[in-house]
Amino acid sequence: MAGNKWLIVGGALSALAAILHLAVIAGGPAWYRFVGAGEEMALAAERGSATPALITLAIAAILTVWAFYAWSGAGVIRRLPLLRTALILIGAVYLLRALTLLPVLVLRPEIVDTFSVVSSLVVLACGLAYAIGTWTAWPALKITRANQKDAEYRPS
Repeated sequence: MAGNKWLIVGGALSALAAILHLAVIAGGPAWYRFVGAGEEMALAAERGSATPALITLAIAAILTVWAFYAWSGAGVIRRLPLLRTALILIGAVYLLRALTLLPVLVLRPEIVDTFSVVSSLVVLACGLAYAIGTWTAWPALKITRANQKDAEYRPS
């Protein structure tokens, strides 16, 4: 399991996405517009509302947790709870998000822009990294007597 390159890359991509979300908060309304967050988010940020920053911070936190799960699956950090389930769900969320572009391309191609295509390709890469990494690491991700102590870790 240690050194599963697919999960290491998936974790790195999730971590980079988390950092990008933090940069958007620091960058303000222009960055919200640039990354395609929507005019409502940009306008709320211009008005000084905390809502865009809180939503973006929550997304960054989720992406950070996802990175830790990938690195846990790769054996880079200690085993996290519900590891196999989490890796499957994270990969599925990324892949489903990537696939949301397809119906839009068919039904409303006029609203598809460069950002939506690029972001869909990026999350597709993340989803594939998690899916392939989880698939290749699957046998090693099973809780056995050898790793049960780590799986049941409780800080004192």
